Amino acid sequence: MKWILGATLAVMCAIGAVFAAGQWFAEPDGPAQTAQADIQNSNDVLTASMTRPIGTTSETPSNPKPDPAPDTGRPFVIKRILPIEGPIKYGEWYWDDDGVPDGPLVMTVDLDARVLSVFRDGYEIGATAVLLGTQDHPTPLGTFPILEMKKENYSSIYDNAPMPYTMRLTWDGVSIHGSQVENGYASHGCIGAPNPFAAKLFALASKGDKVIITRGKMADIGDPLIIQ
Repeated sequence: MKWILGATLAVMCAIGAVFAAGQWFAEPDGPAQTAQADIQNSNDVLTASMTRPIGTTSETPSNPKPDPAPDTGRPFVIKRILPIEGPIKYGEWYWDDDGVPDGPLVMTVDLDARVLSVFRDGYEIGATAVLLGTQDHPTPLGTFPILEMKKENYSSIYDNAPMPYTMRLTWDGVSIHGSQVENGYASHGCIGAPNPFAAKLFALASKGDKVIITRGKMADIGDPLIIQ
């Protein structure tokens, strides 16, 4: 499971204001520099270990196409982890759904690893580094269904900044959406993914699909993705 390099954070999305008529979010995203108090672990790896959200605790498999674990009959069982070498850096993303059967779509976000993973029928098909909230405006923990989806969305606060491929998780504005994912940016609670990755995810996702946001939770092939 993969970690990404820490960097100076800055604001890209905002939440927490009253939802206005004709707008999707109370405080949609827009880039800005974060306060010095929010800067942590600058230019350092977040931890010496490697991990990815709700994934294997072992080293990355050397086999590029690992054999899937047998289906134990439990719902949302992890059957495959993408074999990604090294940490996932800002702006990097991976996608491989070749041969993966149709099935339930579940997304996981690890706030410590700053990685979003996509599982279909238990097979990890995508993983990317993401932007997250700051100490003052954290990304919430928990299990969230996708409430609404909008392919083209724009900020009502930050100069009509684009927020493509919006997948809304809370009514007060937290969402997954396309962003400029690079060092020096952060969010006001949203989960920002690279635009090409967000487009692929948006094309597969549906209202009601679950997004599990944890902090450092780890599991392995054969373990269930627990949906509350």
